Amino acid sequence: MNIVFMGTPDFAKDSLEAIYEKGHNISAVITVPDKAKGRGMKVIYSPVKEYAIEKELKIYQPEKLRENQEIIETIKDIKPDVICVVAYGRILPEEILNIPKFGCINVHPSLLPKYRGSAPIQWAILNGDKTTGVTTMYLNNEMDAGDIILKREVKIDADENSGELWTRLSKIGADLLVETLEQVEKEQAPRIKQEGEFSIAPMLEKSMAKINWEEKGMNEIKNLVRGLNPIMGAYANFKGKKTKIWKVQTLEVNQFVEEYSEFKEYAYKFKDIEPGTILYIDNKKGIYVRTKDGVILILEIQQENSKRMSTPDFLRGNQVDIVDKFE
Repeated sequence: MNIVFMGTPDFAKDSLEAIYEKGHNISAVITVPDKAKGRGMKVIYSPVKEYAIEKELKIYQPEKLRENQEIIETIKDIKPDVICVVAYGRILPEEILNIPKFGCINVHPSLLPKYRGSAPIQWAILNGDKTTGVTTMYLNNEMDAGDIILKREVKIDADENSGELWTRLSKIGADLLVETLEQVEKEQAPRIKQEGEFSIAPMLEKSMAKINWEEKGMNEIKNLVRGLNPIMGAYANFKGKKTKIWKVQTLEVNQFVEEYSEFKEYAYKFKDIEPGTILYIDNKKGIYVRTKDGVILILEIQQENSKRMSTPDFLRGNQVDIVDKFE
């Protein structure tokens, strides 16, 4: 089919690569404008643009789409059968939605109508979901509310972070888009109305990254750490420094006591220990910290102005004592 592809990050690049390798005619690739980053303000291309350059595809990078007659006329001249939209980062105006013969098709990393919005992968983990998936749908003028074409459900691993799930779903989404286009081309693609209650997955805010030891239990803390890895990282203040916590393991108090039998006679006192307090330091495993309902073992850590590292490596270069506290 004759396709216009819209997308930006590596999640989108996997879909672009999949439909290119399948032999579809990619007449145009539309991605966001280049950005300058870092101290040297080096211009960074999106992963989609990098792949399009490699394959010598025609690239457009409009600042906006709405009321942009130049890009609208360009798309009309292409006469696409389908516009594929994958993590593009812009809302498509109705004038563009009406251009392609078979409509605009989106790859969305959740099982719609659950988690409409910009951060469905992160919120699935933040909320402790056991499953998620990918949906392909026809775009309309509401956010992620179009008719569903196909869905694919997957389990979320207990220790999987949002970066790992992002990578896994990007491959699944690419395969699902190829399957979707096959059905669209044969005019056999279903159109399933989204019914029932929907939920929103809004953009992540920096304010949510600080661990609330007093109010959050061990599983909630673990989900926060997983959900914000690698986007921004959950953090606590430790000895006056902002300290990011990248990976943890949870333990019930009885599990901790079974592992370190010297604590058995003091287990009844655990309820009096303030959440965030260090219970034990194992130089080979990490730092055990009391939560309001259990214990977490910090496995990876990053203190302010330092690099991310395993907790045993951190312990070799930093003085940490029992009863020190994460706040």
